[in-house]
Amino acid sequence: MLLECLQENDHSDIYPFHMPGHKRRMELGTDAYHLDITEIDGFDNLHHAQGMLAGEQRRLAEYVGAKRSFFLVNGSTCGILAAISAAVSRGGTLLMARNSHKAAYHGVFLRQLQTHYVYPCITGYDIQGAILPEQVEAALAKDPKIEAVYVTSPTYDGVVSDIETIADLTHAYGKILIVDEAHGAHFSLHPSFPPSAIHCGADIVIQSVHKTLPAFTQSAVMHLCSDRVQADVLEQFLDIYESSSPSYVLMAGISRLVPFLKEKGEALFTALDQNLNQFYEKCKELRCLHVISREDLKQEEAFSKDHSKILISTKDCNINGKQLYERLRKDFHLQPEMYSGEYVTALCSLMDEKEGFERLTEALFTIDGSLCPVTNEETSFVARMYRERRQICPIADAVEHRKEALPWKQAQGKTSGEYVYLYPPGIPILVPGECIDEGVICDIEEILTRGMMPEGLRDMQAKFIDAF
Repeated sequence: MLLECLQENDHSDIYPFHMPGHKRRMELGTDAYHLDITEIDGFDNLHHAQGMLAGEQRRLAEYVGAKRSFFLVNGSTCGILAAISAAVSRGGTLLMARNSHKAAYHGVFLRQLQTHYVYPCITGYDIQGAILPEQVEAALAKDPKIEAVYVTSPTYDGVVSDIETIADLTHAYGKILIVDEAHGAHFSLHPSFPPSAIHCGADIVIQSVHKTLPAFTQSAVMHLCSDRVQADVLEQFLDIYESSSPSYVLMAGISRLVPFLKEKGEALFTALDQNLNQFYEKCKELRCLHVISREDLKQEEAFSKDHSKILISTKDCNINGKQLYERLRKDFHLQPEMYSGEYVTALCSLMDEKEGFERLTEALFTIDGSLCPVTNEETSFVARMYRERRQICPIADAVEHRKEALPWKQAQGKTSGEYVYLYPPGIPILVPGECIDEGVICDIEEILTRGMMPEGLRDMQAKFIDAF
């Protein structure tokens, strides 16, 4: 049973270098079942908040410096859907970063939008870099029909774009800026982290508090930071996309964040910063593996980087990302967040303990001692997977088009009717409406050869794709 498996995991010595940010170290003080209620008298209603919940959301907005804040119990997904729907008219045009989470593409589909993409650069360490302001400006200048800009910052790997400059450019063209800051709910809460998009001029900011703060999985918040989007329109779409039976346990977890952070945040964030700095300093002595630091990324690759996202590169080793991930998990009982072609991502939060960093350091040096350096001349895995694709038709047209299931080789030259992505990070490699060219087929073959499994396809073995 699921419950028994969860209990077994909780009682094991597996250290969680993954979300949620509470790292299983928070206590409710009572069994969650005893707290689970519905909209009974005295407890307000999230979709018509006038009492307790209205006050909790106001307190959050005041704490982070937003005009309005909204609790989200369907994760950042419902906030992303509501933000896109409120900022762009049906059938309108959205400029979006191509490395956006699949939820943004679902918003495009639901609103039947036209899309223009800006692609992140690929850094020298095989991770997706920042979206550059000049890319945004060039796209806005080219098509005046664009109504809003959608950017993910930070990325899953902690790369931050220059949101302040992007916001200035977006507003100069009279457009709206939405920032998916799902992985940056801790930004601006301590000087060791980059400033939040809330304070950099974004109009709507969506944060998954469960990713980096001590809150339950599926807990998120959305912040309205300007008058360019009407609050009542945003609420109208939240009413559509968010559950009509929001969990009071999840909302209680969100509401306790402000008093918790006021009381303990500074000390815990300072301890995290010290542990991270010591970890990065020790890891400079690794021979083959390389822990990517802020200093490793050029200014044109990343405006900034969140150092609580630990990226362990295997680029110059006789081991790949998946192999390192499996060794950490099986041999050392360390559970990272994800792996990609040539790196592993470990997520940290203010709830991490020194023991975790010590165990990870010891594991990396042990593994490093068994490796041999290699010279890798191959184009990076990430660059190949997330290369620019040719768009044939809008997403909505492709999803609703009559399709047939074809083996990949037979689908060459046709148009995709499905998404293909690796999860995590949930960024589409192929989007409905894009051409299935020879490069796509080679990419899928490489993914399968590496023992990775693409998601999003109706055929869960990834042998067929729905195309037309």
